[in-house]
Amino acid sequence: MAFKFEIGDPKSKKTFHLEAEAEALNGKIIGDKVSGEEIDSKLAGTELEITGASDKSGFPHHAKLEGTGLRRILLTRGFGLKKRHKKKKTSSGVLVRGVRIRRTVRANTITSDTVQINLKVIKQGSKSIAEMLGKEAKVESQAPAAA
Repeated sequence: MAFKFEIGDPKSKKTFHLEAEAEALNGKIIGDKVSGEEIDSKLAGTELEITGASDKSGFPHHAKLEGTGLRRILLTRGFGLKKRHKKKKTSSGVLVRGVRIRRTVRANTITSDTVQINLKVIKQGSKSIAEMLGKEAKVESQAPAAA
């Protein structure tokens, strides 16, 4: 099965998209380090870290849940839950949040149900990621207009 890879490069502050067959990633866990060769031969010499994933229904993988299945967990602000309510102050000045919502998430192991995998570059190869994937920024040189 082909995965959609979102590769984040901290040096250039850009994300690169790649679709490739990578059966070697089945069974890997969020937070594991993988070599670029396991994903595509273009990424030889690169070391990447799995930072997240999404399954075929759009459910995100949660790094703290072990296993492969879907689970409904109670979430507060943070992962998978946007801030929806304003903070309220009590008479003592303490902030009361109290918003918790039960959401469906997938556990941290990559399976055949996974569609998208998010990666971060840990160690770069001899070339930059943009050069390896052939997505270099093209600079157009414009000749000055004759007056």
